[in-house]
Amino acid sequence: MNKLWIALTYAVFTVLLIIPLGKMTLAAFSGGLGELGAALSRPEALHAFMMTALVVVTVTLLNTLLGMMTAVYLVRGTWMSRGLRRLLNSIVDLPYAVSPVIGGLMIVLLLGPGSAAGTFFDHIGFKIVYAFPGMVIATLFVTFPLMVREVMPVLQEIGTQQEEAASTLGAYSWTTFWKVTWPSIRWAVIYGVVLTIARALGEFGAVLVVSGNIINRTQTATTLIYQDVENFNVTSANGAALVLAAFSIGLMQMMEWAKKRRGVH
Repeated sequence: MNKLWIALTYAVFTVLLIIPLGKMTLAAFSGGLGELGAALSRPEALHAFMMTALVVVTVTLLNTLLGMMTAVYLVRGTWMSRGLRRLLNSIVDLPYAVSPVIGGLMIVLLLGPGSAAGTFFDHIGFKIVYAFPGMVIATLFVTFPLMVREVMPVLQEIGTQQEEAASTLGAYSWTTFWKVTWPSIRWAVIYGVVLTIARALGEFGAVLVVSGNIINRTQTATTLIYQDVENFNVTSANGAALVLAAFSIGLMQMMEWAKKRRGVH
């Protein structure tokens, strides 16, 4: 029976992943290396990849900092009541329950040109929606829980005894964090960073709504693929998708490495 389930798992894995990946690779190279190189070196493609890289780097830095702080406060924040803690936990998990498209729409409604906040920022010359800041906010919204949910279990597992001992010996809170807390959570943070990069790299719905998909301005790699598919530019779409797939496979290898370093098998 176990062999049957294993065979079924491999069959599903092959049908849903291996075969589509193979067809995508063949389609990307269907016109030869020259056509693939031309598709990936188009000005709009280069700009889309650059914009994707900028969004991923910015969101990863923000999510790492904010995610660690939120995890520490939710686990170590003794000043919080149970009700407040439950409320904040629910807010952290909100992106899991809400579609990214709805998240992007909420950002447009709150910070778009027709809103009071959007009008104020436009007046001072700082555009959020249909610009880079909105894309960062939208991607941060969908990736925020990843770091928090990786770090929180580790903080709960290690407890507070070592931190309390360091505080008793006169260590400042910042010193306690770097000397005691950080060595215990660093691999969880690295795993959260990898997950954040992978999620930000493939984000589509929220970014599409917030960015407006403006060529050579707010277009990312995923929205470029969407546009190429809509325009029946199959080689270009598959070529860009293949680049993202290669990065994703690399990230999967990093995740496995992080798991081993954390002692998870």
